[in-house]
Amino acid sequence: MGLKAKINKIIKFSNVDGPGNRMAIFFQGCNFNCEYCHNPETINICKECYKCVEVCPSKALEIYNSKIIWNKNLCCECDQCTKICKFDSSPKVNEYTVEDLLAEIGKVKAFIKGITVSGGESTLQYKFIARLFSEVKKKWPNLTCFVDTNGSLNLDNIEYKELVENTDFFMLDVKAWNNSEHLLLTGKEVNSVIKNLYFLRDIGKLFEVRSVIVENRLDNRLIVENVAKAISNKDIRYKIIKYRHFGVREEMKSNLFSPTGIELEELEKLAQKNGAKNTLII
Repeated sequence: MGLKAKINKIIKFSNVDGPGNRMAIFFQGCNFNCEYCHNPETINICKECYKCVEVCPSKALEIYNSKIIWNKNLCCECDQCTKICKFDSSPKVNEYTVEDLLAEIGKVKAFIKGITVSGGESTLQYKFIARLFSEVKKKWPNLTCFVDTNGSLNLDNIEYKELVENTDFFMLDVKAWNNSEHLLLTGKEVNSVIKNLYFLRDIGKLFEVRSVIVENRLDNRLIVENVAKAISNKDIRYKIIKYRHFGVREEMKSNLFSPTGIELEELEKLAQKNGAKNTLII
């Protein structure tokens, strides 16, 4: 049986998921549980509790053979299904084969610069992505293949060799530098993230690093200073991203606050002072 992947969403044209106009493919499932996650419905796989079926106003969800079936044509995109879900999941997930995704890419290939896989954490389905990228490069050598990752897998491990080789560039989140802060924020240790920062830099496949700045929650200066030093004098973009409440779980919002514009500007200056050549405040 061919490889299949659970896909939460496909955005045919995105200009925020890497360089140029790109197709962004969001995989379902993540091994982090970030407090400020902006798409928490991508974290877990549906447990078929059926609560979402009960609240769907357009009858776009139904139960068939104990599985929830989503009818895209009936969906009114009200998101009541994801709002009521207690397991940070979504019933609006479809399984795709590599061939299915190639067909989707083929519809827009003339209008995009490449594809970016995101999530969730896309690298958890690394075998599928390695195969997808390999086939994309065979069919459309002009398209670039990017991975948006939380850096949780040790990408220098031989197990991920094919993924790394078939990926043109990675975009890496560095959410904290201090391990205890990273554990508190994501539920996972930071060691592999930092290891990947240096590994991807050294092999020339790190396109961009992103850090979300949360006021009074993280040692933001420590994060920015160390990331900037790591990518010093390299042609690697560093996005300093303002935390925003959009999409964040209601129960998490009370502990999370946005930084001021002045703080963001100071952090950008700190990054530049420590060698980051290409910085951007978002």
